[in-house]
Amino acid sequence: MEKKERRIGTVSRGIRCPIIREGDDLAAIVTDSVLEAAECEGFELRDRDVISMTESIVARAQGNYATVDDIANDVKTKLGGETVGVIFPILSRNRFSICLRGIAMGVKKVVLMLSYPSDEVGNQLVSLDKIDKAGVNPYSDVLTEARYRELFGVNKHEFTGVDYVEYYRSIIEGCGAEAEIIFANQPKAILDYADHILTCDIHTRARTKRILLAAGAKVVCGLDDILNASINGSGYNEKYGLLGSNKSTEDKIKLFPRECKPLVLDIQERILKATGKHVEVMVYGDGAFKDPQGKIWELADPVVSPAFTDGLIGTPNELKLKYLADNDYKELSGEELKKAISESIRQKGDNLVGNMASQGTTPRQLTDLIGSLCDLTSGSGDKGTPVVLVQGYFDNYTS
Repeated sequence: MEKKERRIGTVSRGIRCPIIREGDDLAAIVTDSVLEAAECEGFELRDRDVISMTESIVARAQGNYATVDDIANDVKTKLGGETVGVIFPILSRNRFSICLRGIAMGVKKVVLMLSYPSDEVGNQLVSLDKIDKAGVNPYSDVLTEARYRELFGVNKHEFTGVDYVEYYRSIIEGCGAEAEIIFANQPKAILDYADHILTCDIHTRARTKRILLAAGAKVVCGLDDILNASINGSGYNEKYGLLGSNKSTEDKIKLFPRECKPLVLDIQERILKATGKHVEVMVYGDGAFKDPQGKIWELADPVVSPAFTDGLIGTPNELKLKYLADNDYKELSGEELKKAISESIRQKGDNLVGNMASQGTTPRQLTDLIGSLCDLTSGSGDKGTPVVLVQGYFDNYTS
């Protein structure tokens, strides 16, 4: 009997799991949940399937939490506890507001410098149309809070309805610190107000630190330098510090998970023993994509994936089917076209850089692409599927 051709390519499945608590055996829970889902839903695991889990359940299982008091103690120790310039934070109740509380508790005065018209990940303080109408050059102009209000008034976030200028001021002053707010996009602008600086940008932090130190700042820290070691027994992240943290309660944050390569390798080995299949495993946080309406770039974590098995290293190595169909084999159709394209795929090399037939394929890391797919599959709300199984991702037209 002739084997039927597969008609389905990539499949992404959200896997329901128990609620994860501190100290849980996450490797066992994830493995069992995937195997139980396969049995219940009637599918089989295959080689090169990808099992992904959210960074949140990893950090929770690790117990990687800290309090605002822990943040305050570390900020005071590293930045002196007097006047501190806090620059380029993102506008977020979940991500930054609780960090700001801890920062403000550890200093006497915060000079908060906000980038405009939007923050690093696209949350808008003021529209570009208003910027144009005011004749302001955001690259060079430094605005005081009074001047910002005079030009632009009150601007509430499109989705949250929050006036982040007032909100961040209220947090600082509510912690007993003095607050001064300015708006600028050049890191050096803060040095007219403070020489002890905490830079809160995520993906541009290395450049910002370099510029500030070269310009004469006395002390420069990033969020990745705060809670990069335990404070009085708190959680920490030696590589990312406060980056990637989320609000847990009004007084506690969940940090980005610590070293978790052993976890992904453990799950890979458990699946191999249980099924004989060699799967790939990764931890993922935010996906890396941009919302066309709100202009918000999703990636507020320092990376999409903090840990993954070695089979997920690299970028896709793909040919563009429509290019082959419209160019190399434009005279063919039907079965002849299918055979010609299939043969091109089978014969493709390991490196297609510069090959015209690969133009338009996505030149991104596999973990960024798969992590984005998983983030969209699991969502950030109440779906209850913190583990995602991706099958057929490495298939192609010949599979």
